[in-house]
Amino acid sequence: MKALITGGAGFVGANLIKRLVGLAHFTHSIDNYSTGLTKNHQAGCEYIYGDISENDWNQRHLPVGIDVVFHLAAMARIQPSFSNPSKYFTVNTTGTLNIINWCLDHDSAMIYAGTSSKHAGRLENPYTFSKDVGEDLVKLYQKHFNLKASIARFYNVYGPHQLLGSEHSTLIGAWMNNIENQKECVVYGDGEQTRDFTHVDDVTKALLLIVEKEAYGHSFELGRGDPYSINEVARMFDVCPTYLEGKRGEARHSNRNILKKDDPTRKILGWQPEINLVDYINNYKSNKPE
Repeated sequence: MKALITGGAGFVGANLIKRLVGLAHFTHSIDNYSTGLTKNHQAGCEYIYGDISENDWNQRHLPVGIDVVFHLAAMARIQPSFSNPSKYFTVNTTGTLNIINWCLDHDSAMIYAGTSSKHAGRLENPYTFSKDVGEDLVKLYQKHFNLKASIARFYNVYGPHQLLGSEHSTLIGAWMNNIENQKECVVYGDGEQTRDFTHVDDVTKALLLIVEKEAYGHSFELGRGDPYSINEVARMFDVCPTYLEGKRGEARHSNRNILKKDDPTRKILGWQPEINLVDYINNYKSNKPE
């Protein structure tokens, strides 16, 4: 298989490429390195600089004969999206449309990385809205232009190569960075909000299952289905967090299992996540530097 990964120098992209290369697939990445890092490069992948939202993004000696595009590139995270909504719309909608058209022109399948935050309401913040419009574009082009694609919605992904100490860090990455640098861990709100934390290895396994099973035309929910409150996470890390006022646009609860039991993630992919957040944090505490 020959795969192109947009955002391949990012967190999920690096882990996906590692898995693809390990299975001897030909892999290529395009990334503008706004949050992607060269240290995430994996041997065996060709890395190309480019911004998918720009008009000339595809004039980058992109490879031919791509079987599938894993479209992971995006402006991510909810809170930064309030500061620059226009940028989020440009990258997450125009950029996605550019990828769709490229896939149609090159007869390539597409897997679009969606977000579980859509289930709390698409108008709650610019990030969720822009990603949800991307989903709408995928569905529109599936219906009218024969785009071969599926949507994979991510739920609070964590694991190797996650961003540390950045406004784009997730809770797990941010707290690991703070603990190692003896900084306070902050909870916004009462800490009883819950998140469905899912390890990146489980996520990349599901992405490959979509391709292997040619499971196109579906929306898959890539969450563990076993959420924890933020207070529970604090206890796992053995930290006493500082509590601040809650932030706008954030879901109170996020849980894959609120969805129908026969959703295609189970029925079609037969995917079940294996890695538990408790085990991950316990392993981290056992091995973290003093």
